Amino acid sequence: MKAFYSIQFVLPLPPGHRFPMGKYARLRDRLAAERPEVTLAQAEPASDADLALAHTPAYIAAVAQGTLEARAQREIGFPWSEAMVERSRRSVGASVQAARVAQHEGVAANIAGGTHHASAAAGSGYCVFNDVAVAARRLQHDLMAAQGLARPPRVAVIDLDVHQGNGTASIFGGDASVFTLSLHGEKNFPFRKVAGDLDVGLPDGTGDAAYLDALDLALVELDSRFRPDAVFYLAGADPHEGDRLGRLKLTYDGLLARDRRVFEWAWARRLPLALSMGGGYGHDIATTVQVQMNTFDIAAEYWRRWQNAAR
Repeated sequence: MKAFYSIQFVLPLPPGHRFPMGKYARLRDRLAAERPEVTLAQAEPASDADLALAHTPAYIAAVAQGTLEARAQREIGFPWSEAMVERSRRSVGASVQAARVAQHEGVAANIAGGTHHASAAAGSGYCVFNDVAVAARRLQHDLMAAQGLARPPRVAVIDLDVHQGNGTASIFGGDASVFTLSLHGEKNFPFRKVAGDLDVGLPDGTGDAAYLDALDLALVELDSRFRPDAVFYLAGADPHEGDRLGRLKLTYDGLLARDRRVFEWAWARRLPLALSMGGGYGHDIATTVQVQMNTFDIAAEYWRRWQNAAR
């Protein structure tokens, strides 16, 4: 199974910054050491043309040139640097590449990504560019050109980060070719939600059973309203009970069951799935990485199903 990374571009964050930048290198290192079925590759940067599929030219230029206003930088939560720009481009590129590979192999991954708070003209919540939005639009354009389609293929975004995917919802608002499902903490960031196609807000303290029931109902509703040709899955680690920012109470087993439900849903419909990792802010970062490793175990299992079916 192919997974794309950009860990060599580490943001120079000030001491005490609460974003756990080191989690990406830890995840890559553990995958390299413990999961031989995962083939790791460096992500290529997204071009301005790629980014413009989901973002305004003015915003892309401001990020690239370092001319963002101070307020805009505070909303993102990262100080501007050339490394920030390069890492943000490659995080998007990783999802673009994963989506392309998934078309042929069934499952592929970005070991970062899930930057769902970025809207067309602004970043927010540690999200500079919206990797899934760009990758979904890039995939639609590529398939239309390759297959001579008159209409874009239909894409489902299943966002199970603990925070609502407001940026993704705003980018795809009114776009009938993309369905956005977000299952999130109703009182968590962002405090002003942007309505997607299906939003399920959960109370603080929600545990495994209630979460999985809500997910089951959401997948049934998605199935009744939309027939996608491809799936993007944001497998946030932050619903875990050990997360500093999550406020939900899912266990390792609950998150494994969550992941299995999503992969099984896509597999049963033979829908290629591009995975991104979303948020994770464990009190112990090793906990976040373990949640993500568990997600990769499920992903690799379903990737093997695709390979066996192709023989």
